[in-house]
Amino acid sequence: MKGYHFAYGSTQVELELPDSEQIVELKGHWEPSVEDIPKTLAQALEHPVHQLPLNQWLQPGDLVTLIISDMSRFWMRQDLVIPPLVDYMEQRCGIRPEDLVILVANGTHEGGSREDLETLVTKDVFEKIQVVNHDCKAPDLVRLGTTSRGTPVEINPLAMGRKVIALGAVAHHVMAGFGGGRKSILPGISSLETVRRNHALSLDPNAPRSNPAIGNGVLEGNPLHEDMCEAAAMVPQLYVINLIMNAEMKLSRIIAGHWLDSWLEGCEAADAIYRTPIPRKADVIIAGCGGYPKDMSLYQGTKTIDNVESGLKPGGTLVLLAECRDGGGPAEYFDWIGPLQRGTLDKDLRENFTIPGYIFYLNCEQAERYRILMLTSADPNQLAAMGIEAFSDIGQLMAQVDLTGKLTYVIENGSTVIPRVSE
Repeated sequence: MKGYHFAYGSTQVELELPDSEQIVELKGHWEPSVEDIPKTLAQALEHPVHQLPLNQWLQPGDLVTLIISDMSRFWMRQDLVIPPLVDYMEQRCGIRPEDLVILVANGTHEGGSREDLETLVTKDVFEKIQVVNHDCKAPDLVRLGTTSRGTPVEINPLAMGRKVIALGAVAHHVMAGFGGGRKSILPGISSLETVRRNHALSLDPNAPRSNPAIGNGVLEGNPLHEDMCEAAAMVPQLYVINLIMNAEMKLSRIIAGHWLDSWLEGCEAADAIYRTPIPRKADVIIAGCGGYPKDMSLYQGTKTIDNVESGLKPGGTLVLLAECRDGGGPAEYFDWIGPLQRGTLDKDLRENFTIPGYIFYLNCEQAERYRILMLTSADPNQLAAMGIEAFSDIGQLMAQVDLTGKLTYVIENGSTVIPRVSE
């Protein structure tokens, strides 16, 4: 027997499986983590991609907004990067603390508490730099224009009349292809209507299903991504710092510079780490999410399904270990069970598109494609309505899974593995 260890919430789950050639463990490609973050950050800022070095792009007296991610993405550990970045702007660029504002890109999420903000930026930074939660429903959002797909671009006023630096992690994203970069603007600091109009492009305009033009790692022809790029291009002065995490969820690279070109380099770097070649698709995949906050809710934890399903046969079995201490996540996530049971889910979502609604919709599509069994604390009755089998005991769950003669991939951290059949 061979033992596997899955991070589960703030704890671990151990699972023993037969030592068989049919059971294969998948991991992301190894890449060393950054040992000296201030030094690596300075090198990235002084040798940016298709942009001036930050100490030339910024000038003393400039008003600066630093956009950061919210607590749902705390796994990127930007708290290790923000203090040396603030120091660099003060010492090397001449930016005074009173001229700098840190804006949390909550998108449509609720803004974090004071404790959350201190955690995100560190207590020392919080005490000397103003930190502001973006509110997608605020009355003072600024209209910049309309994209070619008809999305009205309305953003936080702190991104106007100031130089804007967006700090974010680059990782695969089932809707936008990759996260980070232009997502700091849309959805990060955009209005609810802007986000809704953009994310509604996730649905196929001609059939009751997700849009086949979107997907993990898909950029070319992806309407969400292209719409986001148009929105980001409307921000007058935008500089991006991209963080790339290795398969151990440690910072491995920092790439800075032009808001699009540097981010595209980050996408290539993330793809090289997370894409894992496989000879063929499996009958069974057993995957964890990487623990809290990756598995804080179904809204967050099911991103692992998005990552690993490329390695699973249609009709195959997916075992997902996701604590989901916050249940579905946004309160409305499970509210979509009503339209699902009435047979009006697609119709209702198109008429009143929301992001939690789409994630619910996508999860239901995935439950139709595969048999999904979850180790979770989420409500089993609500999951059953979606077609997902829920368990609170790993032994009881595995008793329902037959691995005999079946190719099985074990992925301890599904947030860092994207299986791809080798050509």
